Amino acid sequence: MATTATACTTGPTLENQGAVTAPPGDSKHLTIGTAGFTESDLLAQMYALLLGRAGYSTKILSVTNRELYEPALEAGQIDVVPEYAATLADWLNAKAHGPDAPPVGSPDLAKTMIALRRLATPRGLTVLDPGRAVDQNAFAVTADYARQHKLKTLSDLGAAKLPVRLAAGDECVQRPYCEPGLKRMYGIDITAVDPKGVGTTQSKQAVQNGQDQMVLTTTTDATLDSFGLVLLADDKHLQNADYIVPVVNRSRAGSKGVTDALGALNTVLTTGDLADLNRQVDSWRRLPQDVARAYLESKGLLRPRP
Repeated sequence: MATTATACTTGPTLENQGAVTAPPGDSKHLTIGTAGFTESDLLAQMYALLLGRAGYSTKILSVTNRELYEPALEAGQIDVVPEYAATLADWLNAKAHGPDAPPVGSPDLAKTMIALRRLATPRGLTVLDPGRAVDQNAFAVTADYARQHKLKTLSDLGAAKLPVRLAAGDECVQRPYCEPGLKRMYGIDITAVDPKGVGTTQSKQAVQNGQDQMVLTTTTDATLDSFGLVLLADDKHLQNADYIVPVVNRSRAGSKGVTDALGALNTVLTTGDLADLNRQVDSWRRLPQDVARAYLESKGLLRPRP
């Protein structure tokens, strides 16, 4: 059962932290953090089931923002959390070097992981290996619009020289992965940004009804079909490598047992799988724990209940 955290103390300072050189811990009672949205809840439930199969007892703690759960992870109040490689790398980099520090997350997964681990290790955190599932920013148009203009990729859209009004967050006009990147890398003619939010119902409806031509969403958006939308492939890799990675408190959960248990998910979970799991929760109103169990059972990672 998930509980909601009301407050978390911050972890020890880097100067006083001894976890960097301490041997990996193997606590048998682990707290798994979730950021409280569907995908994070699903991943936390899968982590709990896999760790339970490996002999660990677990509880799930819902903490809705990184400003609270990351210090709790450092402090050992949370032992394991699902994260996103490039986003966490940039967040830790800003925490260490200030909000104006140049970003270290990039479309290159290997470089991003090196930067992320370099930042996480001094904080007593271990970043486990990424799998195949990635939740990146993505851009969608209506299926009819894509057929009409023969669009499969963002390069196709740039080559078509079509004026595009983009439904997105208001920060899109400045973020390098959004309007500036679409113009620079793909030559897309963004005529305006309609500030209706990232992947919101209002944004998708604006594209569905023709008010806008494209929406900023994510690669694991489970509701695109219901709006008649399809993703255009980011064929030049504008977006950062936000692959899903488990992050653990080294002194409590840095053991081979935890690594092996969570690593099993990397052999099966894909971006498409994650989008489908999100759909089952968001559209079909199934419980995250039931969806997580059914998925792991279907992949042979968990024995079916009698």
